[in-house]
Amino acid sequence: MRTVYLDHSATTYTRDEVLEEMLPYFSEKYGNPNSIHHMGRACKTALNDCRERVAAALHVKPGEIVFCGGGSEADNQAIKGHAWAMQSKGNHLITSAIEHHAVLHTVAWLEKRGFSATYLPVDKYGLVNPDDLQKAITDKTILVSIMAGNNEIGTMQDIPALAAVCAQSGVTFHTDAVQSLGYHDLHLDRDPIDMMSLSAHKFYGPKGVGLLFVRSGTRLEPLIHGGEQERGLRAGTENMPGIVGLTKALELAIEEMPQSVARLSALRDRLIEGVLSGISETGLNGHRTKRLPHNASIYFAGVEGESILLQLDMSGICASSGSACTSGSTTASHVLEAIGLDPLLCHSSIRFTLGHRTTEEDIEHVLDRLPPVIEKLRAMSAVSKGA
Repeated sequence: MRTVYLDHSATTYTRDEVLEEMLPYFSEKYGNPNSIHHMGRACKTALNDCRERVAAALHVKPGEIVFCGGGSEADNQAIKGHAWAMQSKGNHLITSAIEHHAVLHTVAWLEKRGFSATYLPVDKYGLVNPDDLQKAITDKTILVSIMAGNNEIGTMQDIPALAAVCAQSGVTFHTDAVQSLGYHDLHLDRDPIDMMSLSAHKFYGPKGVGLLFVRSGTRLEPLIHGGEQERGLRAGTENMPGIVGLTKALELAIEEMPQSVARLSALRDRLIEGVLSGISETGLNGHRTKRLPHNASIYFAGVEGESILLQLDMSGICASSGSACTSGSTTASHVLEAIGLDPLLCHSSIRFTLGHRTTEEDIEHVLDRLPPVIEKLRAMSAVSKGA
């Protein structure tokens, strides 16, 4: 059976070029970078090289890169670490209503421990208004965390404008850019972004490794204790295969971004237009143009999203009803609720996210198989309601 994988926001495969660079660090170059013998020194050199390569690709300083275990850890480190470090100045945090749970649950955890939080609303497209952010900042605000590109509906925020508001008020700004690397050009050398989270498995690197960019001068307390690795911010022996893989994947993603964005945007638009014109009672979630080039989030009135996914899977098509981190939850997506989508439509939404291997034939295959699936499920629903 033909497989069409359209769930790249959940995870991507590891590219051959990435795996090739990783392999020696599993069985040949396996020294601990913190050992003083030649095997350890060789890995320490490779670790420093990776840090320099990542920094060059992001246009930042090597000392501003903290390698960690993934995007969720990076978000936790940024938010908890800065909150703890800045308690003497204030206890107020600001985020948005549509953040990934790695941010929302972390902020909620801090609220139970004496911090206060403001959750900014978004408009019907999922956009945060910079004026709302400005009004929410108080003399106790110590951190603002707004994601660059939404993992469910694909809406891309005006990060430069939001970061500028924070800079003018002297407030630290963090962005979860896990979904954006390779799709959204964030200028760390130009925009006042103080911290940024990334995860390798979202851009064709290995799972279990990520990074946090921390601009020089930004105060952080460590999240994990037990060693002096990563400038004392992340204890534990460095994941050398993972870091090597992340580095190569990040370089490729940034190098290929212009071509990838153009190709994926065209395929995404074909998918959106084909679904909306070919299937009645459908609609796009998120902003039509200010969206990640590989994301198409669409609702299908009168049908449960889970039923659609199961039917598509039988045709070899892999998609998602939202964030993979909330798979199995029976509650409506907090993101779709925040943009004001009808509760029934929240449960009828499907997220298609395209990737490196997605072809025009794949999109046409989906457009061929999807209409009869929706027709069948709507007919079954009508019979059920009639009974």
